[in-house]
Amino acid sequence: MDVSIEDSGGESGEGGDDGAHMEYRPSAGQQERERFRRSRKRRDQWIAALCTLGFVVVVVVGVVASPGWDRVHSLFLDHSEFTRTFPAILRGFWLNVQMFLIAEVLILVLGLLLAVVRVTRAPGLLPLRLAATLYVDVFRGVPTLLLVFLVGFGLPALQLQGTPTQPWVLGVIALVLSYTAYVAEVFRAGLNSVHPAQRNAARALGLNETQTLRHVILPQAVRTVVPPLLNDFIALQKDTALVAVLGPLEALRVAQINADYDFNYTPYLGAALLFIAITIPMTRYADRLQRKVAQRTWAEAGR
Repeated sequence: MDVSIEDSGGESGEGGDDGAHMEYRPSAGQQERERFRRSRKRRDQWIAALCTLGFVVVVVVGVVASPGWDRVHSLFLDHSEFTRTFPAILRGFWLNVQMFLIAEVLILVLGLLLAVVRVTRAPGLLPLRLAATLYVDVFRGVPTLLLVFLVGFGLPALQLQGTPTQPWVLGVIALVLSYTAYVAEVFRAGLNSVHPAQRNAARALGLNETQTLRHVILPQAVRTVVPPLLNDFIALQKDTALVAVLGPLEALRVAQINADYDFNYTPYLGAALLFIAITIPMTRYADRLQRKVAQRTWAEAGR
């Protein structure tokens, strides 16, 4: 790289420091290269923006010019229907949020417990490891919607003492059973990703197995699995709509009732917009965390 070093101090006078103050200044060639990079970056941004705008215009014109546009507009984009039904859908969406928050906490706790059981080396916990493995294999293999049906209609049919009867509670149970299996595998992958030298070093310092897991393995594993966990919880937020098959008045069920009333499907659009408003910020946040993890990994590898 071309550089220029300028002596801006000259000889020091009485009471001053000896030597000269050296100041870095890019050379003319370096400045020219930086200007070229900035101009090329601006050009690429303009090209990307114009191409994106052109693509959107083509899609919009193609949709509006289609033969069935008038019917689609009246059935799915009715402003008056949207205004009339959106407040009720919004109230129903609050139930989706509540189900998501309750299920998320339970899934995190149970998934971590399952992962710890599966990676433990204690011989006496072999039955628990086998049970945890069987649980993960079974509930990852059953579709979530089918599990909602099985729990929502099968559990009350047992007529056991203390069995919940509220449809949304049964739906949360089904979601927890399903997503705990996925989250447990994410946690287990994070635990197994910690280098064995970390465990050996902790044991050399006098930590027992529990202390090693708590203070050394878990903190590193949790930092690694946060981005994939967020992806699972984005899917969980969307899948709370599956509980609609059991009858609780959440967003999708409210939209379905209103759509069936006058055969106008605009309420479904309102429900979709609410889910998008939650999932897109979560998706962008997950992408940001993934970039940070990748940058940290590259930085550690370069040391």
